Amino acid sequence: MTWPTGTRGRLLLVVGLAAAVGLFLATVPLHRDWFDLGVYYGTVDHWVHGGRIYDYLVPGTHYGFTYPPFAAVTMLPMTLVGWRSAVAISLLLNAVAAAAALYWSAASFVRRQGWSRWFTFAVAGCLFALLEPVRDTISFGQVNLLLLALVLADAWLLSTGRGRERFAGLGIGLAAAIKLTPAVFIGYLLITRRWRAAGTAGAVAICATLLALWTAPDASRVYWTEAMWDTDRVGSLAYVSNQSWQGVLARLTEPAAPSRTVWALGVIVLLCVWAWRVRRAVAAGDEWAGFALTGLTACLISPVTWVHHLVWLFPALAVLIDAGLRSGEGSVRRRRLLTWAVAIYVVLCSSVVWLWSWDATGIDGFLGSNTYVWISLGLLLALPLRESAVEIAVEESAHPGPHPEGSATMGACAHATKYPWESRQSAPPVSPTPPASRPAPSGSDGSPFPCCRAECGRCACSRSPTSTW
Repeated sequence: MTWPTGTRGRLLLVVGLAAAVGLFLATVPLHRDWFDLGVYYGTVDHWVHGGRIYDYLVPGTHYGFTYPPFAAVTMLPMTLVGWRSAVAISLLLNAVAAAAALYWSAASFVRRQGWSRWFTFAVAGCLFALLEPVRDTISFGQVNLLLLALVLADAWLLSTGRGRERFAGLGIGLAAAIKLTPAVFIGYLLITRRWRAAGTAGAVAICATLLALWTAPDASRVYWTEAMWDTDRVGSLAYVSNQSWQGVLARLTEPAAPSRTVWALGVIVLLCVWAWRVRRAVAAGDEWAGFALTGLTACLISPVTWVHHLVWLFPALAVLIDAGLRSGEGSVRRRRLLTWAVAIYVVLCSSVVWLWSWDATGIDGFLGSNTYVWISLGLLLALPLRESAVEIAVEESAHPGPHPEGSATMGACAHATKYPWESRQSAPPVSPTPPASRPAPSGSDGSPFPCCRAECGRCACSRSPTSTW
């Protein structure tokens, strides 16, 4: 396929694609009628008129507010506007959050590939809107994209350096105070020894929670002692939309309740795999992969992960695309990774799990109704981390020819120097003087590779082999 190169051709393509996506979104998918936004709106309205936050139920249903009290505090401004204005504000905030998440996740490889920014992000935005978790988040009026943007803001701060990392933790702390799932990212900061960022995130989350305690002491007591532990408030665990480890067990044992012991053991195993992989990711200087792996883990270990919560899979999809683009032109690895990325994207747009919404029995039900769980698990186990020079060299030996970034070690180090915002540290250029003409210099840690420290993961001195799909 040949993409238009002129501005007019690109503009026509973007307008046509946006129109097609808009028509699809308006006619094909299930519309949720901003149901969750209605829960938020009704709850805060009920609260300001003297009611209790966790006593409110949407008329005719058993659904009520399930987030911590601080979330209700942040939603109080909705009481100043009418319902239609609340819907419009929700759409605007979700659009801004989606744009921020797209930019932070893809800006580095768009810049590296030399693609037109406005054209690439316009096309990416249209494709992003087709993802089922994104469609559902917007049509439910959910907060998932806003939380994703808050967390990815911290990922950007940590990956860019230049003194910005001192502000990292603010977004994660706010997100964790609004909803419990992003609290896993505080664990990520701790396990990767980002003490300052972890302290900031923890302090922000605690301060926000204390603010809610001061504002709504009775609601805080009810939430932390009762509502938080009552999974019946959010719906049936066996419902096909619950794409978590707990959801898999619930569908297997329905109508009986799933074993809490089996669930807990599975969570422990998942957390061990996550800890191992994120430590390797950070050792290789791959901050975005670390955040992506944490988002996958949050979805898997949460007792309830509705389909619209799966926006946390998007960073992993971006890392997978980035890994494919980093591979040499025409290489087997590039084709394999990009093929997986396209396949996962198509499945996440397909709403395939709903084929088993009424009957998830049998082998086909077990495999099909848990499709998004298998995707999350596969990405957790095999999401490729940033390439080391050793892997590049192996790829070149299998596919001889000029590498777009030169030799293995030189190419990896040149990348680290040319794109310092993608790593925790930049690397000085390597002298082209042949090794035979002078003694091999040492890095600051005694490594014979002058380009970077031994633990950076970009050169043959890396002690952390990376994973491939």
